Amino acid sequence: MSALWVVVPAHQEAARIGATLEALAAQRDRDFTLVVVDNASTDATAALAHEFARWAPFPVHVLREEEKGVGCAVDTGFRYAIARGAGLLARTDADCLPLPGWTAAARAALERGAGLVCGRVEARRDEHGPLGRAVFRGLVRLAALFGRIRPAHRRRHGFLAPYRMHAGNNMAITAALYETVGGMPRRPSPTDRLFLNRVRRHTTAVVHARGMIVENSTRRLRAYGIVGTARWYLDKGAGRHGEDPR
Repeated sequence: MSALWVVVPAHQEAARIGATLEALAAQRDRDFTLVVVDNASTDATAALAHEFARWAPFPVHVLREEEKGVGCAVDTGFRYAIARGAGLLARTDADCLPLPGWTAAARAALERGAGLVCGRVEARRDEHGPLGRAVFRGLVRLAALFGRIRPAHRRRHGFLAPYRMHAGNNMAITAALYETVGGMPRRPSPTDRLFLNRVRRHTTAVVHARGMIVENSTRRLRAYGIVGTARWYLDKGAGRHGEDPR
């Protein structure tokens, strides 16, 4: 069985990372090593991760990445894990709550032959009631549909696999494939679509695992609105907004 490492990039997440770490400690499959990558935070993010490491039911490594950008933090964490023997890699974010079967579902999909696994994202229950979560689910489905029909994502552009909805805060990949595609783009968010398309040019083994579920913060959606968030993910920039709220 290949070693599974989980990477969590974090920037200024002192208010939320505790719940994420507790969710990882509650996984049914806890046979993994955790890497928290503190991405130039000036708050207590790293201190909270170090405190968690004292009682965590699995090994925890806390890194510091000074180059800002979620892609930089993720790439640093993944390459650190690979250098220490990781064969399987998973990622969530420091404002997300992976459900208890998350690591088990990621491992199972990769061991069945997937190269990249895309999980399912839901809105956090502590941020929304049933109506809000239903609206978020609808927006995710709309984004997935747009991704499938977008001309730039069609196979004639050299893609071997069809487009699948890919959220960077809920993904898993083999170490071998990660290195083959050149890793995560070292840049600020958004990086998910760029990385997915790198993978789609190298393999057909891109799968969706419905049992791999993460409850996702909707801070960006609340801060930017629907149109602003769409512009962000289409690489149109943040408009009048400043730093990414995530």
